[in-house]
Amino acid sequence: MACKLATCRHVGKQSKTIRVFYCGFSRLLAATDTSVLILGESGSGKELVARTIHRQSGRGVKPFVAVNCAALPADLLESELFGHEKGAFTGAHTRRAGRFESAAGSTIFLDEIGELPLALQPKLLRVLQEHTFERLGSSETVAADFRLVAATNRSLQEEVEEKRFRADLFYRLQVFTVTVPALRERRTDIVPLAEHFLRRFAERNGLPPSELADDAVLVLQRSNFPGNVRELQHLIEHAAVLAAGRVVTSEILHQSMPQQKREAPSDLGQLLRLPFHESVAAWERKLVGSALNESGGNKAEAARRLGIQRRLLYEKMKTLGMESTDQLERDPTNGTRGE
Repeated sequence: MACKLATCRHVGKQSKTIRVFYCGFSRLLAATDTSVLILGESGSGKELVARTIHRQSGRGVKPFVAVNCAALPADLLESELFGHEKGAFTGAHTRRAGRFESAAGSTIFLDEIGELPLALQPKLLRVLQEHTFERLGSSETVAADFRLVAATNRSLQEEVEEKRFRADLFYRLQVFTVTVPALRERRTDIVPLAEHFLRRFAERNGLPPSELADDAVLVLQRSNFPGNVRELQHLIEHAAVLAAGRVVTSEILHQSMPQQKREAPSDLGQLLRLPFHESVAAWERKLVGSALNESGGNKAEAARRLGIQRRLLYEKMKTLGMESTDQLERDPTNGTRGE
């Protein structure tokens, strides 16, 4: 079963935090131990959804355990997830419990599950099916009482077709799938989130909260935020520093944006005012950047979306000065997407 999250604003009793990404099935999900797979672009708030499911469940009194599968090399990730015995490998001076063990009675969140090494996938499948595992260097079977929530910005179906992800694990993960829309698809969330980030910044730093001027609200509403909630948060925190407790104006927001994004042509009318070759290059950069960001940085998928060979995509990226993923995420001509 799958669902797409709708928006709900909930004001917490103490922090007055505006929570978004509410799913009509969330309470039903929280009442079960069903595995959940959360899909969405980078920065769209997938971990927030996972934490919401955890908090609403009977396991919510226990600490939420999060692991980023892309942040650790394969040899360390196995130990991180399943633990190890003393002497299991060089540097293993003591027994160490893994994250599955630490998640006893709680929820374990595996972010970037699509990055899980193929060699580790059978062991994860067994844990999901039998809720047992062995620590590295041990033959003792450990019972694992956990609820799994996983997330990815990749298409696991395509990963299965490319033989980079096990089909049986994919089917086991997608018992219930939740899709988190990109921020540009839920524009009514942009201003409430910005106000929330302003309040949180002020609370953390002991400052009076800044407010958004009307012209700043217009800037936010017109932005596509290719980096989603994460990009919005960084922008607002930077603006809050510049505002120093004063009203955040459109001028302050523009100062907080990357230089390229402020100066680049954003529509066809502006592009046509450029010299021909510059206009063509800017438009190509926009198309390539959009395709790359739509595919989460996957160049093979971006080439497929553009209808060109991957080799031609590489040549275009080099010609346009877009070889770095960081450059793509900051690219100003990409008016629709980013990270």
